[in-house]
Amino acid sequence: MPNLPVPTRKTPRQATSRVAFVSEPPEPGDPLLAFEPYIHKRPRANSITPDLQREFVAHLAATGIVTSAARHIGRSMEALYKLRQMPGAQGFAAAWERAAQLGVNRLEDTALARAIEGSERKIIRGGEVVATERAHNESLVMFFLRNRLPERYSKEKDIGPGHPVYERVREEYAEMKRKEANDPAKIKAIRDSIDRKVAAWRAEYEAQWDAQMNAQRNGQRRAEGSGDERLDEEDATRL
Repeated sequence: MPNLPVPTRKTPRQATSRVAFVSEPPEPGDPLLAFEPYIHKRPRANSITPDLQREFVAHLAATGIVTSAARHIGRSMEALYKLRQMPGAQGFAAAWERAAQLGVNRLEDTALARAIEGSERKIIRGGEVVATERAHNESLVMFFLRNRLPERYSKEKDIGPGHPVYERVREEYAEMKRKEANDPAKIKAIRDSIDRKVAAWRAEYEAQWDAQMNAQRNGQRRAEGSGDERLDEEDATRL
């Protein structure tokens, strides 16, 4: 695995950007370089040979910058990405990913070093540097603490009733609900909905009532008709 990054600037205190640090490339026997390279069936003068593939991966692991690794082996980005997608180049693609992750780790190590050690800042008076001081980026420090120790430093750890963030969100939600409750358009829509439901219930009730009354009237008519028929039969019998 690559060693920790070392500054490449002439003045170490200027080495604050991510490109100011370059790790040592992997040794030839490093497992990172033990991948199965892509073998060209008909290699040409500008082919990316197995040796160039390993050199690209080694430089990428040291710098973390794909364009820099491409320039290092003298090949274009287009050719490298095309090679990466070729059937049989899975080993090269996987090594590429691992090397890129090493670059990300290098960047994280550099940022962590800055968070812990701080950076030197000049104190200028009258146009002259009179002293230097070491400044720490508190935001960067808290970023690492919240990500490395979220159970202790996460912003969300203690958010609950009584917490300023919790109370602010609760009040905003309550205010939103109050506005919705007093919205004239919403109130009208609710009233219209109630009126429609009442009208539907009334129509249903009236229909049921009419049906019941009709059934009663029809029953009375049938009963009256049966009585008349019995009277007619009795009169016929007397005759």
